[in-house]
Amino acid sequence: MAGRKFAVKAIDWVAFGEIIPQNQKAIANSLKSWNEILSSRLAALSEKPPAIDWAYYKANVATAGLVDDFEKKFNALKIPVPEDKYTALVDVEEKEDVKHCAEFVSQSKIRIQEYEKQLEKMKNMIPFDQMTIEDLNEAFPETKLDMEKYPYWPHKPIENL
Repeated sequence: MAGRKFAVKAIDWVAFGEIIPQNQKAIANSLKSWNEILSSRLAALSEKPPAIDWAYYKANVATAGLVDDFEKKFNALKIPVPEDKYTALVDVEEKEDVKHCAEFVSQSKIRIQEYEKQLEKMKNMIPFDQMTIEDLNEAFPETKLDMEKYPYWPHKPIENL
């Protein structure tokens, strides 16, 4: 009935299973089984509800006019389908999130390249136990002491210690 009127997005259970933590697998399996049960029940429903046999009720209800009143009210009843106000908003938000994710991925790739350069530098460096002070200052310029600007020990501004 409602399953044919509204398009429901299918759930990618394989992708869902990959992103959930191990300790929540049982909850996810329960959710999946409930989804399958409810989806099958929804698919089993007909497009139109079964027709009411008003003649049967008129013959078996003792109060005259009661069934006619119910039939009139039932036929006059129109249940409105709620309007979908949120799908468009969710779609816009999803597009923004995709843009943000793509931007984050591109920035992450740039950071990964920088980190790989630093890692390669570290791999090609002389081992620390074989370094001299000059080698250390060459590899890490921030460790060099400025004895001309700060002639007294610790050769750095005190606020930087």
